[in-house]
Amino acid sequence: MAQEMGMFTVAQTIGSVLCCKCGILMQPNAANMCAKCIRSEFDITKCLSKSVNIVHCPECDRYKQPPSTWIKAKPESKDLLAFCLNRLKDLNKVRLVHAEFIWTEPHSKRIKVKLTVQKEVLNGTTFFYLEQLILKHDAAKYAIRIAQTKQGIDFFFNKQSHGRKFVEFLREVAPIRDDEGKKLVSSDTKSNTHVFKYSFSVEISPICREDLICLPPEVAISLGNFGPLVICNKVTSILTLLDPFTLRQSFLTKEQYWRSSFRALLSCKQLVEYIVLDVEVVSREVNVRGVRYVLADAQVARVSDFGKNDMIFSVRTHLGRILKAGDYALGYDLYGANINDIELDKYKGLVLPDVILIKKSYEKEGQKWGKSCSWKLKSLNMEINNGAKGGDHEENLECELFLRDLAENPGSVFNLSLYSNGEISEMGSMSNIEDVSLTLVDDFEDLDLGDDVMKE
Repeated sequence: MAQEMGMFTVAQTIGSVLCCKCGILMQPNAANMCAKCIRSEFDITKCLSKSVNIVHCPECDRYKQPPSTWIKAKPESKDLLAFCLNRLKDLNKVRLVHAEFIWTEPHSKRIKVKLTVQKEVLNGTTFFYLEQLILKHDAAKYAIRIAQTKQGIDFFFNKQSHGRKFVEFLREVAPIRDDEGKKLVSSDTKSNTHVFKYSFSVEISPICREDLICLPPEVAISLGNFGPLVICNKVTSILTLLDPFTLRQSFLTKEQYWRSSFRALLSCKQLVEYIVLDVEVVSREVNVRGVRYVLADAQVARVSDFGKNDMIFSVRTHLGRILKAGDYALGYDLYGANINDIELDKYKGLVLPDVILIKKSYEKEGQKWGKSCSWKLKSLNMEINNGAKGGDHEENLECELFLRDLAENPGSVFNLSLYSNGEISEMGSMSNIEDVSLTLVDDFEDLDLGDDVMKE
């Protein structure tokens, strides 16, 4: 239309960056590394068994399913493939994308299966937020040693009461489940004294803010037929969930979560950038616990599709109050995603939307986290064990993602301690929030920070 009228138009191009490892040109992602470098840095198949023994009876052509069941399956059939996959341990720790047989000689005693798996290698938003809460409340002041391991962080205390108090603090601020055990270190039968070593195991929920979740049917029913596709808005000791299609909000306690122990359908690292073409409001403004939403029908297109195709998606979104034509938004691409989720398969006849928008993107307006920010956060003084992390580069990437999330969501900093980037002096007043380089976006336009705000 613009060309027919003789107007000057700017050609849309796809942004690209250099890989931080090899320097090749690529489309930007959360790790800023190309796929080849990511595969060389992280081995997501370490937890998977590469081979397993299968008992086969040549006379009846059956396979033994432990402990005492025999099943019949034809060579290279779906039943045999399912049987082989069930024998693999820890397959639930990764996402299975594809599985197929590899041809072998007819007389061979081996069955070869080729698997394609996926796994998130960067997912530490909740973990970093919990670290800041520990520093804010000085919960680890009695720890004599803090060590970073491959599976998380180990805290060492001199007294059992100190460790128990630390676990109680974690119960109040995060959706965790814990277990306690003890081990006999030494004993004296003459004086009837025994020395025990107590261990507290704490597991944090893998659900992070802005994750897309498919609730299990029993959980959705217990919440009043809520969902099943919902967005996690906040993670504390309670998970705050929002239905983006009805604007209903519900809360899931940690006890309810760990009874079903589901995972996110798509995580915040899989967000795709869209451009908003048109927005039509379909409902009035609704205030959901201090946050205002408006349901709207929007037409969006993937930014990566410009110059390749003219595919447009019509979506129902809860961001009708802040979105307008020409804006950029981040959302989950269910149209092109390869989803393998057990809970989703339980819903027969469920029609998935093509796109679910999560938040407005401000990167095009210059509101992007940068090194010039005048504030920063402290971190725990930890010893890093060998092999605990993929390297300093991976840790810096996770920290950068967390800091960027704080910069884009100023409301989440009120529970944290911010420090000057120059002299590490704690900022006592949150009334100077503008000096912290946090831009109050549309969601916080009514927030009034006056001089009567209490100092820490």
